[in-house]
Amino acid sequence: MILYPAIDLKDGQCVRLLHGDMAKATVFNDSPARQAEQFVKDGFDWLHVVDLNGAIEGQSRNAEAVAAILRTVSIPVQLGGGIRTLEAVRGWIDAGVSRVILGTVAVTNPELVKTAAREWPEQIAVAVDVRDGKVAVDGWTGASNLDPITLARRFQDAGVAALIVTDISRDGAMTGVNVEAVGAVADAVDIPVIASGGVASVADILALQARKGAPIAGAVLGRALYNGAIRPAEVIAAANRRAA
Repeated sequence: MILYPAIDLKDGQCVRLLHGDMAKATVFNDSPARQAEQFVKDGFDWLHVVDLNGAIEGQSRNAEAVAAILRTVSIPVQLGGGIRTLEAVRGWIDAGVSRVILGTVAVTNPELVKTAAREWPEQIAVAVDVRDGKVAVDGWTGASNLDPITLARRFQDAGVAALIVTDISRDGAMTGVNVEAVGAVADAVDIPVIASGGVASVADILALQARKGAPIAGAVLGRALYNGAIRPAEVIAAANRRAA
């Protein structure tokens, strides 16, 4: 299982939100690049970066902070938040982003996602952000009428690299990952699934690994990593041990 420490960007700072509420942001580092560097020192192999302002406004708003991260670290970065055109996808891949995450356009313009996946094989992921059983859009400020499995199946044969499934009700709350909901998506498609939202301890990682059915390919680590509830060495060892 690949672990993705999260760097959520709001107004140029590294923050964590509660349930995706921009008014409930805790600043953990005023230098996202330094935070990225620390995660590399901790031994992580990937970074998960989200432009929160961009997700709501529909275009990149923390590009300078993302660029600083890309200059600072050499491990692969997956980036989401406000990326809604092929030109924007191309710009970020050319800038050095290893994987672009598309969320709102996966709901509103699935053909764009499929086109991107054809043009940049294995470099496009789809965000499946779920609130009350339906997929949320526009930085979680809006709702669609799609359930997560229906959305996931849209891209079954499109060549997307991963689905990132987030339970918004658990995001930032440290209440435990929603193993059943994430697993249901993983079982419905052949696309690798990354779990996000609510990971509170190493036990959550072990629960994702131990479930019956399709394996969970990865997990995004957020608040629990920042506040020390999850220690990097311990969670990396657990993921590697299980993989072995």
